[in-house]
Amino acid sequence: MNSVEPVFANCNHNHAACIQAALERAEKHCREQDLRLTAIRRRILELIWTSHRPSKAYDLLQTISQERGGAAPPTVYRALDFLLDAGLVHRIESLNAFIGCAEEHAHGQPKFLICNECARVAEIVAPEVDSAIRRETSRLGFAAIQKTIEISGICNQCAA
Repeated sequence: MNSVEPVFANCNHNHAACIQAALERAEKHCREQDLRLTAIRRRILELIWTSHRPSKAYDLLQTISQERGGAAPPTVYRALDFLLDAGLVHRIESLNAFIGCAEEHAHGQPKFLICNECARVAEIVAPEVDSAIRRETSRLGFAAIQKTIEISGICNQCAA
């Protein structure tokens, strides 16, 4: 799947289908990995997928508190930790926020295009970038721990 297409290029993106597909992928992944996708974890994931804009933990907490009557911060943070560990969401470090995982990472690390105007984020797959990073870290004897790449700019819709 090329997530740049629906997020940045396609004005007719069916976001309801996008959310449903993400939740179905998450449920399948959890079943296969023998992980427990509780109601609160699923709801946090659903809230994160509500848009292609990163979600801040505080905003998630506010929504969950309104829905469930005063949820405590650890509830949301534990759900986010689970979703991160399960590979169902990513943390956008530069924004201190979370975005749903749209790609398979069997052979690479996440890379994100972040629009400075509309705040939408697209996750991209670029195996050649992963190869270049592996090659250069190996050449320099460097043990990379975290390899998320965040590229900020302006999407085509905002530039138009």
